[in-house]
Amino acid sequence: MRIIVTGAGIGGSVLALALEKAGMDYLVLEQAPALTEVGAGIQLSPNGVRILEWLGLGDDMAAFCVEPGSHQLKDWQSGETVLQTPLRSVAKSCFGAPYYHAHRADVIEALASRLNPDRLRLNAKVVSVSQSANGVSVAMQDGSQENGDVLIAADGIHSVVRNQIFNPEAPRPSGYLAWRGMVPVERAAHLGIEKQSVAVMGPRLSIVFYYVSGGRQINWVAIGAGADDKRESWSQTASKADVQKSFVGWYAQAKGLVDLTDQLFVTALHDREPLPTWIDGRIALMGDAAHAMLPYHAQGAVQSIEDAWVLARCLELGQADAAGALLKYESLRKDRAQRLQLHSRNAERWYHLDDADEIAHRNARLAGHAKNSDTGVTPQQAWLFSYDAEKAVLGTDDQWRALREW
Repeated sequence: MRIIVTGAGIGGSVLALALEKAGMDYLVLEQAPALTEVGAGIQLSPNGVRILEWLGLGDDMAAFCVEPGSHQLKDWQSGETVLQTPLRSVAKSCFGAPYYHAHRADVIEALASRLNPDRLRLNAKVVSVSQSANGVSVAMQDGSQENGDVLIAADGIHSVVRNQIFNPEAPRPSGYLAWRGMVPVERAAHLGIEKQSVAVMGPRLSIVFYYVSGGRQINWVAIGAGADDKRESWSQTASKADVQKSFVGWYAQAKGLVDLTDQLFVTALHDREPLPTWIDGRIALMGDAAHAMLPYHAQGAVQSIEDAWVLARCLELGQADAAGALLKYESLRKDRAQRLQLHSRNAERWYHLDDADEIAHRNARLAGHAKNSDTGVTPQQAWLFSYDAEKAVLGTDDQWRALREW
């Protein structure tokens, strides 16, 4: 079985490493001339970290990641912690792997350094795909073609394969923008920011911040309602003065990070509507091509990592029936990922409440979740973090399936 993978982002690269580990024949097509990443932070929860450790990245991550002590929800004016749930003290003992913060470029570099160069083709922009009873064919912009038995689209929210084969609708604008920046830790020392995962929810505006790059930088992302004329692209720069105006009246740490940032970037937040199926014969979608989601639960990249492991293992175990292997992958992954799509979409409203009664109800509900837990972990976190992709493939994940979802 020869597997063609379109896209060498985090999901496509993890899939390639898992296929390599299984000794399978594959080729990754990547349109970029090199595997690089913009300067954004990423959160890696235990359900994704354990897969990266299975693939040999454990030592790398321990070196460039930061392990936060807890997840904190804070009041936007006072900075008071409304809810705190443990991470460092419970992640390994309860979920088998750490919770990490990282710079996306470090993750991409660690993955790229392990990719088999003989199975990676750069400057390969896919323009169309086709299939027959015997295989798949991928046409590139330069006129070349690659053939295989199975095609996996890991080509992101603007997936060429999704648009051609499944549904050509455009990504759905959320009506919100995300601004981001990086601050060297020495410049922010006076703010007294601890190594935590912090989310601050204010009226129609929120911000998350955490350490990355082995603790050398602080990454922040702010989300607020904005105009639809912004693209879905992190390469757009933003006016620092405009963002500062939004944070008038906010407590010192949140506002201070914006003030200290030299270059701000902005993107329009989009997701995509859930699809009735990710499979068409010998073609399958994964990652953002299948289930692009908003960032409120910090699960976009991790869900791609879960997809990659389950898909590789299904193909490994089902080599005699490629189409059946793809259907098994979909049966194991679609429901979980699409639930997260919808939960992330719903979170947009309660992250940005401005009614005092609704805010009080939200905060009491969140605090109640942690108080009713033996470990301090919320049901939401347990459902997210305890998912084991290998147990899912083997059908031994009954304990996880019995958990209350939210």
